[in-house]
Amino acid sequence: MRMHRILANAALEIIQAVFDQRKVLDHTLAKAFETHPKWGKRDRSFIAETVFEVVRWRRALSFLVESEDPAALCAAQWIRMGYDLPEWWNYQGANTATIQTRESELRNQPFAVRESIPDWLDAYGAAELGDAWPTELAALNQRTCVYLRVNTLKTSRTDTIAWLASYNIPATEVPGLPEALSLLPGKTLPKSLKNDGRIEIQDAGSQMIGPLLDPQPGDCIIDTCAGAGGKSLHIAALIKNQGRIIAMDIAPRKLAELERRAKRAGAHNCIETTVIHPKTLKTLENTADRILIDAPCSGLGTLKRQPDLKWRLRPEQIKRVRQTQAELLTSYTKMLKPGGRLVYATCSVLPSENRAQVDPLIHQGGYQLINECIVSPAKTGFDGFYGTALTKL
Repeated sequence: MRMHRILANAALEIIQAVFDQRKVLDHTLAKAFETHPKWGKRDRSFIAETVFEVVRWRRALSFLVESEDPAALCAAQWIRMGYDLPEWWNYQGANTATIQTRESELRNQPFAVRESIPDWLDAYGAAELGDAWPTELAALNQRTCVYLRVNTLKTSRTDTIAWLASYNIPATEVPGLPEALSLLPGKTLPKSLKNDGRIEIQDAGSQMIGPLLDPQPGDCIIDTCAGAGGKSLHIAALIKNQGRIIAMDIAPRKLAELERRAKRAGAHNCIETTVIHPKTLKTLENTADRILIDAPCSGLGTLKRQPDLKWRLRPEQIKRVRQTQAELLTSYTKMLKPGGRLVYATCSVLPSENRAQVDPLIHQGGYQLINECIVSPAKTGFDGFYGTALTKL
């Protein structure tokens, strides 16, 4: 197969921005696509696959070409993808025979090289997950499909499947998740369908968190770290728009996006947004029937979608987020009524960010464990998520 020079250079520029400037991959890729609207579907697919796979397998590719030069890494990845390396590409140190030889040698390299992660992260994961770490990381290094959540305020899953099929987008039910659909690998949604209001892009693991609240119509529910509102919207559908959802965040920009999404989804009547500050927490003390703390975390459960995260993350950042998690569990739970339900959630696979954070609440006698949900990428193929539900005594 042959490749287009402009597209190859575009992919290289994105990779350089991610590696050299520590840019966020999906944001940088989206900006590039917005800047070049004439790129067709095949063009975008080539660029996206190149970028994501070079970033994902950065360390393994470096071993294959004995270089960390992004141009060399691209060359190795293109050979892996079945492309003929063009003469105009400015790195000529890779060829099919060399890559195949080095591939056989890669199998004998340390685990962190084979699975393409920093040494410190390999040690961290092994210390926390033990024998489960290799299988979880291998799963997190696999590409994933797009998962959708059907907005039951507007439609049913059956009708949504038929609606998507009318646009030649096959969608499949996800067993065990009543609102979830999956698209075929490589399939995406056009913007017009994303903004329709009948569906939301939401990982299957994330869709397990809202039901842990067991939200009931008429409840006062506080989503303390709502962001752009994926889980708030899910909760609104679960209570059939009958109740009060207070969506809180420190970022007004994210809450503004939530307001737009809520209106589109038909959930704006029960969702109200508020920027977090100490006075707000005091005003809402002992108010909520249910509280969701979808806490800031390392995000290690999302490496399928964010392979650049493993190169941006540092050990001290994990330490800081653990401190933040503990602080939120101390301060935000004051808004929960006695007898109310707390759900603590992260998109991390590290026990130190998950069960270890809620254990003090249980051991101090103020909370009783109701349920725990550990979403394993190795067992489910989903992103890694954690959620636990507790009753305030």
